[in-house]
Amino acid sequence: MATVHDYHERVVLDPDVRFGKPVVRGTRITVGDVLGYLASGMTEDEVLADFPQLTRDDLRACLAFAADRERRSISVSAT
Repeated sequence: MATVHDYHERVVLDPDVRFGKPVVRGTRITVGDVLGYLASGMTEDEVLADFPQLTRDDLRACLAFAADRERRSISVSAT
């Protein structure tokens, strides 16, 4: 299972692929696309059926990447 520490093996940023957005290594599928599919209610199995080049660990790596990015984001005061 992908963790925050090992998503780097599966999620890459390449300025020549999808304008440098984070993508699953070896594909042009962005982390944002994967998160959007899951957020829209698609199950992991449905995403994997639609994108056979992805693995369950790729999906988890996308989630780990997003969680890590969220932890690193700066909080904004509501004052």
